[in-house]
Amino acid sequence: KTWNLFISRTHQGFLIMSDVEGDDVPASADVAALPAATGGPMDINAAIQEVLKEALIHDGLSRGLHETTKSLDKRQALLCVLAENCDEPMYKKLVQALCQEHQIPLIKVDSNVKLGEWAGLCKLDQEGNPRKVVRCSSVVVRDWGKESQALDMVQEYIKSQRA
Repeated sequence: KTWNLFISRTHQGFLIMSDVEGDDVPASADVAALPAATGGPMDINAAIQEVLKEALIHDGLSRGLHETTKSLDKRQALLCVLAENCDEPMYKKLVQALCQEHQIPLIKVDSNVKLGEWAGLCKLDQEGNPRKVVRCSSVVVRDWGKESQALDMVQEYIKSQRA
């Protein structure tokens, strides 16, 4: 009678835990090995990539036109990153005008595919290589996440661009 009760409860959606050892889920591989992690010199693109990764982890990243313009209008943006090879020229004008109007720093990168990969709009294979990358023309950072060397480098780059 208890066996029938056990079966009926499992069919109702109760969770059954395993007593067998070794059924742990393997940890996922690191997304990308950055030059900072390997001890090499960091350029501005690697620094932007690391800052976007930290912002994504801390839920401080807006991706795409709709989210970007909402964050820029609400003045929640700390930084805006725009791809140079954007398909629509009016899109670039809108984002640039909003950044200029609200005095939000704007950094331009060369590829929207690269920006999509940095913003986490891709699938990763077992080795951690990006697959099925979705293009992204603009990204807004609303929360830096934790302090890092890359963040300091990006902030210095922003100050040098304003001067």
